[in-house]
Amino acid sequence: MGVITQSVMVQADIDVRRMGQAQKVSLADEIFAKQPNMLASILVLPRMGVGMVQLEVPLHILLVTFQAMKLSGHQWPVITEAVQETCMQRLTARARFNEGLPGELATKVVQQFCDEHPERYLLAFVYGYLGDHDLLAVRTDEEKSLLLAALNLVECVAFVGSATAS
Repeated sequence: MGVITQSVMVQADIDVRRMGQAQKVSLADEIFAKQPNMLASILVLPRMGVGMVQLEVPLHILLVTFQAMKLSGHQWPVITEAVQETCMQRLTARARFNEGLPGELATKVVQQFCDEHPERYLLAFVYGYLGDHDLLAVRTDEEKSLLLAALNLVECVAFVGSATAS
């Protein structure tokens, strides 16, 4: 089971939605200080063609993710570039594997992945938020970059959370 509970995830989303711009900037400053690579993985998206309006989606996901990490009471190690790369490789390998499966089997594999994910509430939030903003269809390279960055946040949090949870 993951570190981030359903109630923590819900509270983190509520907290961020209630924040004003100054509070969000302050939270981003805290992310920069404690998890700079998480912030960098989102701030690099404009270089990949993601527009400023679309960038608001992964920024919100980042803020909520970090808030959930804080509320969990868990001591989180810094997510390194090496962890990010490892998680991205796993994520893209899983996506390639799923592409070759027949529809019904692919659906079952995805459902099993979600059910067994170490941070399933965070994963559900990210999928839901991306879906709410019509970003799951991956119609462009920019949407692909955005989707992968957001999902990789989840994978990185799960990776470092499970490595230190006992």
